[in-house]
Amino acid sequence: MAWPPPLTTARLRVRPLEPPDTAFIVALLNDEAFVRNIGDRGVRSEEDALAYLVAGPLASYSRHGFGLCAVTGETGTPIGICGLLQRAEFEAPDLGFAFLPAFRSQGYAFEAASAVKADAHARLGIETLLAIVNPENAPSIRVLERLGFRFERMTTLGSEQKPLRLFAAGAATL
Repeated sequence: MAWPPPLTTARLRVRPLEPPDTAFIVALLNDEAFVRNIGDRGVRSEEDALAYLVAGPLASYSRHGFGLCAVTGETGTPIGICGLLQRAEFEAPDLGFAFLPAFRSQGYAFEAASAVKADAHARLGIETLLAIVNPENAPSIRVLERLGFRFERMTTLGSEQKPLRLFAAGAATL
């Protein structure tokens, strides 16, 4: 299944990540809030970022027809990421998003995630979407709740064993 044309909203474009996005990926994945709330991905250089893109989002596009995407504003410059991930630990894909500091608290996460969520239902026929969040990340929790996600339970991922809040949104809210 191929990734579709980019999604567009009133202010944003959600498009597949590409190798030229490596400098942006380094900046985003090393942002203090990203590391604190999502985790340290060990991406320190553009070479690391390219390896991250190839093994993660680009592989996911080919395998699932979805993945994390770049979110761009009017200039076309990436300001964040938003998309779906399929983790082995979960039966359904989960919605993820992160934005550079200058683009937080402006409604971009909600706008991009709304478009991704609608695409998940319309194009992919996904009945249930999940989302995981650091329990201390109140802004992301508010975005998820506005999107119709409801808290399900606490969970952990992989070897990290860091407690995370697991949210779900069913077809009625998609």
